[in-house]
Amino acid sequence: MQIKKILLGALTILAAVVTSLGANAQGGGGAPAPAAQGGGQAGQRVAGAPPPPMRLVSTDISDGKPIAGKFTCAAGPEAVSPALQWMQPPRGTESFALIVHDMEPRPRKGVDDILHWMVWNMPASANQLPEGVSPASADLPDGSHQTNGFAGQNGNFGYRPPCPPQDVPVAHHYAFEIFALDQKLDLPAAATRADLLKAMDGHIAGHAALVAPFNR
Repeated sequence: MQIKKILLGALTILAAVVTSLGANAQGGGGAPAPAAQGGGQAGQRVAGAPPPPMRLVSTDISDGKPIAGKFTCAAGPEAVSPALQWMQPPRGTESFALIVHDMEPRPRKGVDDILHWMVWNMPASANQLPEGVSPASADLPDGSHQTNGFAGQNGNFGYRPPCPPQDVPVAHHYAFEIFALDQKLDLPAAATRADLLKAMDGHIAGHAALVAPFNR
């Protein structure tokens, strides 16, 4: 009887130890697992998340709001180009190009519209164009080049202010488009928009735009 009691006591103690060890092993090994799993998922989300989109903003014009008179032909010869700022260009950007055009008219009923300004080969370090870029030369201080579809007319190589027909019921919409490119472009100073678009094809890494209306 005494031996049976001793054996039963030993078995009870052994069972308790095994149970305790199992609980500790499960708690110690299992507790970090959710944190590790959660951390891994979070890491995957961050690593796999798309980069933020490129943005174009301005202190002078706003998307969808009428363009102020000082940036249009309403200001006459005192008209100036608006300030533009862009941010979050994609990695690998080597240059920027800007195209400003009137989206409404369709000359010769084609797909083209009226060009008001384009600038290309702005350096990868550039992130803005200040208000009132000088239109006096096709070459800008940072090495970029500009034209407007009527380059050199009245000494103006740059921004040509919006000037839709008077007394039309519907405003014209002017698109300011910035392109991030993966290379610099080899274009002549007298390049047309068709030349620029052809040279950019296959090299556009990012794009952003502002569209603002104006009528007289």
